[in-house]
Amino acid sequence: MKLLYNANIHTLDSNHPSASAILIAGGRIIAVGDRDKLESLAHGKLEKQDMKGKTILPGLTDAHIHLQYYSLGLSKVDCETKTKDECLSRVAERARNSKPGEWVLGHGWNQNEWHSSSGRVVGGDWPTASELDAAAPNNPVYLTAKSLHAAWANTAALNLAGITTDTPNPKDGAIQRDAKGQATGILLETAMGLVGSVIPEPTIKDIEQAIQNAQSILWKMGITGVHDFDRRDSFMALQSLRASNKLKLRVNKNIPVESVEQANALGLRTGFGDEWLWIGSVKAFMDGALGPHTAAMFQPYENEPENKGILNMDGEELFEHCRKAADVGLSMTVHAIGDRANHEVLNAYEQLRKYETEKGLPHLRHRIEHVQIIHPDDAPRLAKLNIIASMQPIHATSDMFAADRFWGERSKFSYAWRTQLNHGASIAFGSDAPVESPNPFLGLHAAVTRQRADGSPSAEGWYPEQKLTLAEALSAYTLGAAYAANAENRLGKLTENYLADLIVLDQDPFLIPPNDLLQLTATATMINGEWVYTSS
Repeated sequence: MKLLYNANIHTLDSNHPSASAILIAGGRIIAVGDRDKLESLAHGKLEKQDMKGKTILPGLTDAHIHLQYYSLGLSKVDCETKTKDECLSRVAERARNSKPGEWVLGHGWNQNEWHSSSGRVVGGDWPTASELDAAAPNNPVYLTAKSLHAAWANTAALNLAGITTDTPNPKDGAIQRDAKGQATGILLETAMGLVGSVIPEPTIKDIEQAIQNAQSILWKMGITGVHDFDRRDSFMALQSLRASNKLKLRVNKNIPVESVEQANALGLRTGFGDEWLWIGSVKAFMDGALGPHTAAMFQPYENEPENKGILNMDGEELFEHCRKAADVGLSMTVHAIGDRANHEVLNAYEQLRKYETEKGLPHLRHRIEHVQIIHPDDAPRLAKLNIIASMQPIHATSDMFAADRFWGERSKFSYAWRTQLNHGASIAFGSDAPVESPNPFLGLHAAVTRQRADGSPSAEGWYPEQKLTLAEALSAYTLGAAYAANAENRLGKLTENYLADLIVLDQDPFLIPPNDLLQLTATATMINGEWVYTSS
């Protein structure tokens, strides 16, 4: 048994919100309270630890992460730079240290955020293959955008993929072309797969090792659980890690919509698995993203009268996938960023709720991932249909200038966490890493300030009426994430018989200025009653 005492514990249990000690055994919480009471409950060998007044919180969960992409991305070129030249310089450096013909892979560029040498934002123009050719003349280069909905490739990479002037655009994707019909090097949405498919695949062992390496980074951020949105290889690596007792994160594993037929045939259900790794929802994509202007909108993008984004399917087609999932007890979760995409998903979910009722099926916990901009008429529908809003607060501060530029006045309806809470929707927060940093304290800062680290855009924040309190935001990383994963009976708060997943902080986040959240990190992380990380 372990007894942690002399602590400032925020349990997030409304019946017993604070305590000074916590008793742990067998990976679970035996009781919370004060030291004397808990010592009287202990039996056998008792390991006592004086926490010296430090703050303890439930472990935080990232409710939307691409674990394989994030983990493998730790070894890629970091392309999230202030200028295009700096990005190209990093590519050139990696190419110089690579063998001729070896792939140079990177992630994180965002043309909308590039600055000039004077520091002024000049973003908006797409980069080209020729620029990468000059940086890496002897290597194929493939760089995914920050949004993961676009890629930038050089000529060598395009040639290896067989992309020519005659190559047609794939369904729901586009090869960007110049006035002569030549590929510029920018690939949008499904067109990314044309080059992605010729890059040597990492082995399952490679992915396992990468996830193991990433775990230790996530622990330092205070993350004890994730909802993973990567695919088969990620699932196989996670199962292997679990079998060898090397998985030290709680993982709610979502499966791609392409597998819904097989899942239906197998009778696979949401929740199948154990306390470390269990099945979540079937994940579908309704549209693209703001960065590459592919999020599906009712009205065109500002200054792009012909562009309303890319809608992958309508509500009727989505409902067919939903029906197959619901028949075997699988919940659905759908990527929807644009207001048109969210509208279609809600139409499908309305049809699905009727279907569940007519067939006597359980009303499962379906989700929308991102809900980045929603028409005001649709805003109340998530709560009405009991649909979870799975959102990423750090997207708001990252995207705010692009949203103002490309959505204009519609931006006041975007990243609207307060609106969803006021309507009564359940909210779960994540990061969409590697799109953003998985650091939940950066997300908490974004949620309570709606400002970037430099204080922009103003002292009040961007559309400040959408700000949350720290308690509300923290709940979305704990209780809300647990509810979204059907794990609210074991995760999300520190109370009797819950799993002993917790983090230790030197400072109480409720007592520090909001800007100090940006520097907050865990000094220790416990999962299943064992310390997996301590700063000492």
